Amino acid sequence: MLPAANYAHPSIMLLFLFFLCIFRWFLFASAAFKVTHLPGFLQQGALPFHLETGYIEVDEVYGVELFYYFIESERNPSEDPLLLWLTGGPGCSAFSGLSLEIGPLKFISERYNGSLPNLVYHPYSWNKISNIIFLDSPVGTGFSFSNHPQGYETGDKSWSKHAIIFLRKWLIDHQQFLSNPLYIAGDSYAGKVVPLVVHNLLNGNKKQNDLEEHPKFNIQGYVIGNPSTGELIDYNARVPFAFGMGIISDELYQGINKNCEGEDYVNPKRPPCASLLQIFEDTYAYYLMYIWANSNIVQEALNVKKGTVKEWQRCLDLNYYKKDISSSLKYQVNITTSGYRALVYSGDHDMLVPFVGTKEWVKSLKFSVTDRWRSWHVGGQVAGYTESYSNNLTFATVKGAGHTAPEYKAKECLAMFRRWISHRLL
Repeated sequence: MLPAANYAHPSIMLLFLFFLCIFRWFLFASAAFKVTHLPGFLQQGALPFHLETGYIEVDEVYGVELFYYFIESERNPSEDPLLLWLTGGPGCSAFSGLSLEIGPLKFISERYNGSLPNLVYHPYSWNKISNIIFLDSPVGTGFSFSNHPQGYETGDKSWSKHAIIFLRKWLIDHQQFLSNPLYIAGDSYAGKVVPLVVHNLLNGNKKQNDLEEHPKFNIQGYVIGNPSTGELIDYNARVPFAFGMGIISDELYQGINKNCEGEDYVNPKRPPCASLLQIFEDTYAYYLMYIWANSNIVQEALNVKKGTVKEWQRCLDLNYYKKDISSSLKYQVNITTSGYRALVYSGDHDMLVPFVGTKEWVKSLKFSVTDRWRSWHVGGQVAGYTESYSNNLTFATVKGAGHTAPEYKAKECLAMFRRWISHRLL
């Protein structure tokens, strides 16, 4: 028999568990850091918006920590939607979405003179009407890191898994946002992963009982811009799009059609097709962003952990990334036919993922049309074209916009998002 001293009194055990819970809560709470001032921001005084940064561990085995920027809505944070924004690549930092697309910061594109690049307030930020988490993901992106080399071996499925773990832990620490309508959003390659995240969130919601460990997500739908799907149509649409825009000659277009009939334009098998496609393949704010984000005073202001990332890069080539989801379409069908909302938008001057291909796969879902193809307007001007479908799916083009539409047409994209998130027609 063991001596009585080896047995802990029940009250001591309860006290120990209480302090363990408090310590665990403190670890979560202390991960968040409020940023009130940013180097290079030209407006005097504190930032005119609420900015929080932090890390959340999503893999305890390899010590994978994802870095995030959280910006509160300027309208009504307690009730406005919560948006989790994933940036494409895969491997592009969420800071691209924050400072180039839908966030409240914008770089002044002026000649670099050796001093820290300057930023100003962006008046067409989507945090005018929503809370936004910009997440550096997958691991290896931006300031996110792993303590073990194997932690960087990631892919579509693990990105989705880590995003959900992140969101669950973040909401445990920010329970005031648990009841807010939740949307998952992203563009470019992230457009392929976003529906997978939503699909897995919905499946997880069905199994969750313990609020502390598994908060029930108030998921409402998703938003994807100039999205990759994994389908060949994303890439094969580039040639007819370029021809229609007058970018390639009649001769090259006709030659590709003749020699590449039925071919996969990404991996052509016939030499004549491959050689013609090779002919077909043949900005300054990015440079300023690189200088700014690698500054020591900037990283101190953002509370970046020293030594975890040798060099910040806007977009990084993730050598070990596995594209292990062939297509996102089945997830999109499952989500929308289950009653959740979707906004798919495309800059109509994007040749990377042309809108004609996106429009084609949207139509391939065979949803009935509820609001036929028509123009939508901002300030009395045509801002693009839109069509609405059954199962709460809206498709819209943004006139004159490139691959990341809000980067080119910020005012119009904010108007589009504002109308859609408010359940209005564009």
